[in-house]
Amino acid sequence: MEIQKIVTGMLDENCYVLKSNGTCLVVDPGDDYIKIKEAIGEDKVLGILLTHSHFDHVGALRHFLTKRSIKIFKKSSVEEQEYHIGDFSFQVIFTPGHSKDSISFYFEEEKVMFVGDFIFKDSVGRCDLPGGSEQELKESLSKIKTYPSDITLYPGHYEVTTLEEEMNNNPYFR
Repeated sequence: MEIQKIVTGMLDENCYVLKSNGTCLVVDPGDDYIKIKEAIGEDKVLGILLTHSHFDHVGALRHFLTKRSIKIFKKSSVEEQEYHIGDFSFQVIFTPGHSKDSISFYFEEEKVMFVGDFIFKDSVGRCDLPGGSEQELKESLSKIKTYPSDITLYPGHYEVTTLEEEMNNNPYFR
């Protein structure tokens, strides 16, 4: 699986295009649809993965809704389980705290997890917005600690990190 990061919008949100054999998934199409479409190229979009519904993560979503063949994976339409779509296999993990609808997508075979604004390098997403909860964030962090420490975390903003790096350096993991 090839992973391409596209930084979108005025809040520099990380959108990711995941490619495999002429198909792709789009994680958090925040804004700048033209940039995202360029990254997709001729690949067929099979699905959109939404880590949460804050405006900076869904701004370009409307451009994908006109195509009925695209499946939208969001908290209100998924269970906490494994999904298979085309060549892609991933687990949905409910990770509330930053928002009530925060979820993470874990691709076990590739050892990568898309965490939205749940975890950042050396930090976490803020919990003081409507639907945020420090207690739920703590519980979600405890849940994530049970996953292999060598997985790469792809956040909704800033730099890519690893779970091991965050468990060792992120003060919120203590």
